Order: sequence, then C-alpha cells, then structure tokens
Amino acid sequence: MKNQSLQSKVILKDNYLIVEFSEPYHTLSWAILNGGKAQTSEVVWHQVRDKDLGEDVNPYLFIKDRFSQYDNAVGLLTSANIKDYVDVCKSLDDYSARCIATVGLSNALRTGDPPGTVKSVGTINILVQLSMPLSEQAFIEAMSIATEARTLAILESRTPSIQTSLPATGTGTDCIVIAAPVSQTVNHYAGKHTAIGSLIGSVVYEAIYSGAQIWRAKGESEYNKNKISD
Repeated sequence: MKNQSLQSKVILKDNYLIVEFSEPYHTLSWAILNGGKAQTSEVVWHQVRDKDLGEDVNPYLFIKDRFSQYDNAVGLLTSANIKDYVDVCKSLDDYSARCIATVGLSNALRTGDPPGTVKSVGTINILVQLSMPLSEQAFIEAMSIATEARTLAILESRTPSIQTSLPATGTGTDCIVIAAPVSQTVNHYAGKHTAIGSLIGSVVYEAIYSGAQIWRAKGESEYNKNKISD
C-alpha cells in the first residue's frame, strides 16, 4: 500500500511538544506512557528538569500526573529544550517518512557501559512517522533501522560517554517511537533494501546528527538552566 500523505501538526504549548496526527496511528515504542504496541492520535514530549526526577521519584507515577491531559498519548520525557526540536521529512517512490526528534546529550553513554543511577535526563527522543502501514515484523525492522541510524549519528557527532569517555552510541534514557497508519493492508518489509527502510535511516540520521550539533553549539549548561517556572 502506498500513501504519500503525512498529515500531522507540531504544537509547542508551555513545556509540552505535541505532535498531532490527522487520524489514529499504530505505534511501537518503549515509552513509559502507552509504550509497546498502541494506537494513538498524538505523541507528546514533556520538558522537565533534572531535579524533577530524583531517585525517590517513580517515573510512571510522575508521567501519569504530568500527562493527565494527554493520557491517550505516547508520552516522552526530556530535559532538552523542546524548542530545539528537529523535523526532517523525505519522500521516495511514493513513500514518505518524517522524523521529529529532541536531542540532549548530558546523559550520553556507550552500549555496555556499567549500570548506574540516572544523574541527568538529557536524552534523545525520536518519533518516526511513516506513510506506509506496517506488519508487526516490519515495525520491528523499522525500529532496528531507526536505532541504527541514531547510533551512527551519535558516533559521527563524536560525543563521548559520560562514564568512560569512549565514543557514545546514544544516551541512557533514549526512546524511539515508530508510527504507521492503521490499515487492513500492510507491508511486511522495512529493511535497508526497501524505500521505506532507506527513508527511515535517512531522516533519523539527519535529525539526530543535526540535533547533536545544536546541543553542542548551545552547550550542556543551556539544558540545565531552569527555564520552567515552579
């Protein structure tokens, strides 16, 4: 099934970044709020400060409270400045993919770093909106491509792990959301040899690499300032 249309609206409201779809989408993510397989009409980021999520805070209860007006959304948390979100959309062979992402790297880690408590909620949050309905296995393949593209972008941005100073591959609290239209007719493939897989890799890489440059240009201290009133 081919569909060139990617209808969605981006809204900045107080300390929320809201992406509203024109119709419900199937999503796959590991978001705390409505993660796993879900169906939603919006994906919402909430900007917080590091002190909002201390060791004694239950992340699920915290996000349920902060997302009371968006309880059907896929919910994401970040301390990155949501005004610096990156939006990349591309089309190929009648297919389209859009990546909307926020990038904060104060929690940059390398895969395999020792476990530990989260000292900063600077993170990478990615939404990939697709024009193509996907089967369950294609959703998983799309997630794999998006993850690989994020990792490549962070490696090429030369961001060090805060624990080991070796090249980071992401942060300790990244989240990726894949969104595809609801349809009875689905596509079963989303790998590198497909148009949609190529688009996913391209838009995610470009968005995350660009976001990393924005974060670096402003400096980590920018993201630790209290921009939100108590």
